[in-house]
Amino acid sequence: MTLPRMPMGVVFDMDGLLFDSETLHRDAARDAAIEHGCELPDAVFLSLIGGTWPDNRARLLAHFGEDFAVDDFEARWARCYARRAAAGPALKPGVGEMLALLDSLGLKRAIATSSSHEAVRRNLAAHGLDGRFDAVVARGDYARGKPAPDPFLLAAKRIGAVAGTCLALEDSPHGVRAAAAAGMAVVMVPDLVPAREAERALCCFVAEDLHAVAKAILAVAP
Repeated sequence: MTLPRMPMGVVFDMDGLLFDSETLHRDAARDAAIEHGCELPDAVFLSLIGGTWPDNRARLLAHFGEDFAVDDFEARWARCYARRAAAGPALKPGVGEMLALLDSLGLKRAIATSSSHEAVRRNLAAHGLDGRFDAVVARGDYARGKPAPDPFLLAAKRIGAVAGTCLALEDSPHGVRAAAAAGMAVVMVPDLVPAREAERALCCFVAEDLHAVAKAILAVAP
């Protein structure tokens, strides 16, 4: 597991990468489907991970049909998630080590997520991580969401780095494609969706957790 070079900045996805929130989203989506009188297959939910709401809205309508009350379902999903995530999602393994390493190396870091700024603030505050990221790019900041490169390109700009010199850390196929399209070195740390050959071909390597990523950065550090 090696990196091609020392990164000049690191861009993190949030859900499923920094926080164990994708499992909460999955369970909340199931709750919402039951309330809505339908069933959400796992394959459909997994196709939504890392996507933007307009794209995911289209995926839900493609599955359930054009007469599906998708906006009502989305509102139910949000309420169910709020209940399940009231205490804040758990940190994923290795987050603390990664941030401490970036501090010691003087590397800037950003979050690039399809979630809202409010969700980012809530998750960071729950773990005392306010101020640990130099920039946050969230829903509403870009014209095109993942798998388009826009979130990653903007994140690099906001930390004053050239995108091609940055390392992107992602858990989802949509995110991996977005980061690769931005010209970044990519490491996938899978959460609910395993790495397929298509994602592996775009990554420097696939890591079990952020501890492994930290070791790879140390190996190329000056």
